[in-house]
Amino acid sequence: MERFRQGAPGAPADWEALYAWSVEDLPGFWGHVWDELGVIASTPYDRVMGEPRMPGTEWFPGARLNFAEHLLRRDDESPAVIATGEGREDRVVSARELRALVARAQTGLRALGVGVGDRVAALVPNALETLVLMLATTASGAIWSSCSPDFGPMGVVDRFGQIRPKVLVTADGYRYNGNAFSLRDKVEPVLARIGEIEHVVVFDFVGQGLAGLDRPATTFAELAADGPDVPEFVPLPPDHPLYIMYSSGTTGVPKSIVHGAGGTLVKHLVEHRLHSDVGPGDRIFWFTTCGWMMWNWLVSGLAAGACVVLYDGSPTHPGPEALWRMAARTRVTHFGTSPKFLAACEHAGLVPRDAADLSKVRALLSTGSPLNPEQFDWVYANVPADPGRPDLQLASISGGTDLIGCFAAGNPLLPVRRGELQSRGLGMAVEAFAPDGTPVYGEKGELVCTKPFPSMPVGFWDDPDGERYRKAYFDAFPGVWTHGDFVEIRPSGGVVIYGRSDTTLNPGGVRIGTAEIYRAIEGMPEVADAIVVGRPVDGDVEVVLCVVLGEGSALDEELTGRIRATIRAATTPRHVPAHVFAVPEVPYTISGKKVEKAVRSMITGEPVDNRDALANPGALDAYAALPFPN
Repeated sequence: MERFRQGAPGAPADWEALYAWSVEDLPGFWGHVWDELGVIASTPYDRVMGEPRMPGTEWFPGARLNFAEHLLRRDDESPAVIATGEGREDRVVSARELRALVARAQTGLRALGVGVGDRVAALVPNALETLVLMLATTASGAIWSSCSPDFGPMGVVDRFGQIRPKVLVTADGYRYNGNAFSLRDKVEPVLARIGEIEHVVVFDFVGQGLAGLDRPATTFAELAADGPDVPEFVPLPPDHPLYIMYSSGTTGVPKSIVHGAGGTLVKHLVEHRLHSDVGPGDRIFWFTTCGWMMWNWLVSGLAAGACVVLYDGSPTHPGPEALWRMAARTRVTHFGTSPKFLAACEHAGLVPRDAADLSKVRALLSTGSPLNPEQFDWVYANVPADPGRPDLQLASISGGTDLIGCFAAGNPLLPVRRGELQSRGLGMAVEAFAPDGTPVYGEKGELVCTKPFPSMPVGFWDDPDGERYRKAYFDAFPGVWTHGDFVEIRPSGGVVIYGRSDTTLNPGGVRIGTAEIYRAIEGMPEVADAIVVGRPVDGDVEVVLCVVLGEGSALDEELTGRIRATIRAATTPRHVPAHVFAVPEVPYTISGKKVEKAVRSMITGEPVDNRDALANPGALDAYAALPFPN
């Protein structure tokens, strides 16, 4: 980041000046990113950007590039990938070996008829074969789309059925919590319902095989058995579709979001090289499935010259120390996780620095939900080998699938402030808007982006006139991207995320985010987990809090009173829950996010159609039976 700042036109004096330049001179900033961070283009761009409008800005018109070429730019014996996971040995793959694997897989996919614009859909674990096949697909100009294998079959159909893939990639199964799960019962319904799939590619992951499918199938070993050692990188316009990704789909059919190769590349280069200080020799890990955008973000670390660590399985099997020991063994420098995982380690009484040698870890990154101030304290007290070590960067980051990146991120030029995301992202004109569309600072507002950025979707699949795309982000404030988060931009420049704006709590017209409730009670040992929603009553909203109790705890009047008093002290009297219920578990998406909207639908008698998008769909049933008074 510092070298980039010094090399920028006029050498901005400090972070504030650098950020201001990045959003005030978009062509200057993104052109400098292109040049300084080493974008490879067979044909240069005519100009950095067209007319600055949202949606519809054209980025780097005239250029021709290939996304996979950037991730495979190294050709040496240094490690490029370490593939590991629950019950699996570490496999170290060099940059040269990765290029050869991709070249042979590309040859095999082309033999199946995969070319520019075709869709390859993948129901896969986070494995080496998954990465190889993504790179082979995108090297040829085909489009990659993936789902986690723990999606239900209808959740997979809801996604892949929209994009009509030519090839389905899958594994024979996956492992989680010490068990192996076959994927046959998910693959067969997908093939039965998506007739456009012409061929299936299967790789061995649990040793069970998937013989006898009703579509022509080949194994990964057969697909990549022969061919050249160097891929062919098809040059394409920057807005050529690279990935099709999906919204959570917990309250309706998921949106199919199309991301372009050029925008994804430059956005990830900024976030890895500048905001995360990732470079050659680093080893970057994120605990993620292939159905979450953090997988796509993780593997782009290859373009920064890093080695990426792929892990599949439970993060806490055989115990909460599993990932920390893996990080020590593979010498991870950038450890990516979630508040949920950190909370599980804390509740288990784990001290990670005692469980593993974490001396190589210099950045701990977190996303999926807001990281509360007490978790900052816990990380600095329990993760670094030296608890007083000031050089561990704890970076809470926030963005989304919609932009395949971050609005706010870590920042090596700034101090870590307890409870805050360090800064807005370079090139991202992020503001908090009051309801009248004016920016506010030191107050809560709607997270918006007022100027275009390269990783905006190039569109939604099967949305030829762009109506669904415009409605998703530009209805509230025309010409301004409205993201759907409730946020505060502090005078220091730090950012606080309070939760989704469509699930904010608004009793009596006083609005707060759900994260403020969670922050208040997460330190209570009696509360293992919680979810809070607003329930419409007589033209107003009452707060409903559902808690998963810690071992040995009971939700009696005394505990209910302390929960309410704790929330009252941390928020306002209006946000004290009208109802507190004990529930067996909190429902989560497969990527680890609480599904407040689905819970609200359950308690108000509205349908939740897409339960296959949930990690634990059965958890919802308890909410329909909550004993509200008449």
